[in-house]
Amino acid sequence: MKLSRPVSWFLLAFGVWSWFIWITFVKNLWKDGSGLAFDDADNPTGYFWVHLTLAVVSFVLGTVVGVIGFRGVRALRARS
Repeated sequence: MKLSRPVSWFLLAFGVWSWFIWITFVKNLWKDGSGLAFDDADNPTGYFWVHLTLAVVSFVLGTVVGVIGFRGVRALRARS
């Protein structure tokens, strides 16, 4: 399957964006002072685990999408 140049760049940008957003989210989740992520004894709550799981899945999907985009960009450069 061949990807067009705009699609390849979009997928690569999406992968980078996904990592940027979710790293920021995890940092903010870890520093949460509202009581949602950690209880009074500093133990992680269900909210923390659900959102950490979402972040990890998003890291994986962002990486996969970014790699597909990178391979598309690299293939386009090799052809030209």
